[in-house]
Amino acid sequence: MDFSERLNNFPISFFAIILGMSGFTLAFQRAEKILKLSFEASGYLLWVTGVLFGIVSIMYLLKIFLFTDTFKKELNHPVRINFFPLIAKIFLVNAVIFMSINKTASLYLWIAGTALQLFFSLWIMSSWINHSKYEIHHLNPAWFIPIVGFVIVPIAGVEFFDKEISWFFFSIGIFFWIVLFSIIFYRVIFHNTIPDKLIPTFFILFAPPAIAFISYVKLTGNIDPFAKTLYYFSLFLFILVMIQYKKFAKLHFYLSWWAYSFPLAAITIATLFMFRLTERAFFGYLGVAMLVMLSIIIMYLFIRTYSAISSKMICVEED
Repeated sequence: MDFSERLNNFPISFFAIILGMSGFTLAFQRAEKILKLSFEASGYLLWVTGVLFGIVSIMYLLKIFLFTDTFKKELNHPVRINFFPLIAKIFLVNAVIFMSINKTASLYLWIAGTALQLFFSLWIMSSWINHSKYEIHHLNPAWFIPIVGFVIVPIAGVEFFDKEISWFFFSIGIFFWIVLFSIIFYRVIFHNTIPDKLIPTFFILFAPPAIAFISYVKLTGNIDPFAKTLYYFSLFLFILVMIQYKKFAKLHFYLSWWAYSFPLAAITIATLFMFRLTERAFFGYLGVAMLVMLSIIIMYLFIRTYSAISSKMICVEED
């Protein structure tokens, strides 16, 4: 298989690697500050993330220009369409990272991410409304991707503009998270099982409430009962997904394994934030355990991804 053929099959889901690394970087940045770690890894992780983002972006742009028809098919694919908003989320997460590094850069990243989030979500949700291709078996937790970006917006947004703008995005994200959560659980319980290559997306289930918890506290300035409800529900979903470990252990490697990374980063950051807000030692220990788990999983994902690329197991034609 030559480079041209592999480029033709270069999937939009490669951006999940960048989002996972961005979340990993932010988790370490928050851990360094909250736990007062004696070493700083977030700066190095940010460089690695930036380089990877450049490589993946160049590869995908080459695909757009050289294999436009394949790109258009991906745009119209009932499952892959939901991965395009990953780009918006990458900008939004990095806007949060840069808040303590360079506020001007953070502002521009936030503006770009917010604009892309609104554009992609309106486009994808319009396709949901005016569909002629969607069936119940197409539904999976990856459908949260176009929505969860809305609740990331306020985390940095409250620092730059009127809170009403952030409330606008937060409200959209919360409402459609509840709607999609109900539909996805209905699909999981009453219809055929989700294909193996999409099973890792179950990790996405606990990301929206974890991020919404952080955003809500940023918007209100305190940890009230609703904030606690969001965090504890996310923690419950985390436990629910973790006890399905046998299901995940049986899977062959797919690029979708990177769906493990960002949600784990989200619940880790939320737990560290909970520790800072409550000063309860339990959340500190839990946050450290989650950070260790996240670090091990990120390293393992890199090893498996490198092996898959070397063995030409990914960037191949799929159904």
